[in-house]
Amino acid sequence: MPRSFDMAADYEGSVEQVHEALRDEQYWLARLADSGADDASLDSIRLDDDGGVAVTTTQILRADRLPGIVTQFHRGDLEIQRMECWTGLVDGKAKATVAGAVSRAPVSLSGDAQLGPSDAHTRLAFRATVEVRIPLVGGKVENFIGNQLVELLIAEQRFTTMWIAENR
Repeated sequence: MPRSFDMAADYEGSVEQVHEALRDEQYWLARLADSGADDASLDSIRLDDDGGVAVTTTQILRADRLPGIVTQFHRGDLEIQRMECWTGLVDGKAKATVAGAVSRAPVSLSGDAQLGPSDAHTRLAFRATVEVRIPLVGGKVENFIGNQLVELLIAEQRFTTMWIAENR
């Protein structure tokens, strides 16, 4: 049964600055290079006339780096595809749909995000639903993935804040 996770991160830059970064190909290339993946690619980036952006990435983690809970159920490298589709800014906010999948594994992720103003400048709120279709242990793996998503959100927030400060 799928599990949902609610999480949020605060950014020091303005909503406009964070959104502008999300529309910048150089930002995505640098973010992927900093991701910790063994291999990462920006598969596509499409800028919409209304200010939106759609991004597809692939990240690969080598089998020898995977935690035991993953290697019990997946042989070989882990290839993760991720798609983010952001709207343009409307009333100082942007929304996104996010989807992720692991090649050759019964794992999927979907979610919705919102970028908007907060006391700390900008807040990214994210609700993710993770489904691992493995009988008996799927829930345990879903919780593991949920915890990893929190760590990923924190790492991406740090990177984005630093990238904005260096590229203003």
